[in-house]
Amino acid sequence: MVKHRPSVALFGGSFDPPHEGHRRIVEVLTTLDDIDKVIVMPAFLNPFKTSTLASADRRLAWCKKVCRGNKVIISDFEISQHRPVYTIETLHALQKEYEVKYLAIGADNLDKIMHWKHFEEINAQVTWLVFTRGQTTPDCRLLMHCMVIALHLPVSSTAIRDGKDMRHIDSTILDEVTDILHTT
Repeated sequence: MVKHRPSVALFGGSFDPPHEGHRRIVEVLTTLDDIDKVIVMPAFLNPFKTSTLASADRRLAWCKKVCRGNKVIISDFEISQHRPVYTIETLHALQKEYEVKYLAIGADNLDKIMHWKHFEEINAQVTWLVFTRGQTTPDCRLLMHCMVIALHLPVSSTAIRDGKDMRHIDSTILDEVTDILHTT
């Protein structure tokens, strides 16, 4: 007898801090008919970065408050490794229990995607869901299977960390984010 593995969409990131754009991506992912769950995967540390504003545990807690829904799983897999984890490692771990159909990314990740560890293997396994912030059309020629989804929400964690745009922070974490920004 073949065991059914639930199909999932994986959405990873630093979530430093999570914002309305992240929440809306999760909402879109939960509407996909051919998946059973959305796995939100906060990174311990993005392999392309040297630090984060908030601790890994705090970002995990924030994701649990901001990204909610009965199809949503907030995973601590990468954080529990206590080191930067490559997407290919996460895929291998998840594939023991799930069929990972989609990998959701922001269009801003496309400029470094060829530098992802084992990009070709990842590319052969998933359909990429590339989310844009505005009207621009990303160049997805490197991606074997790709769908572009426009959010029309010009918000980024970088702008929030720079103190420029707090209006897209969920009210459940706004005070904590503001406190961290004012103490750094």
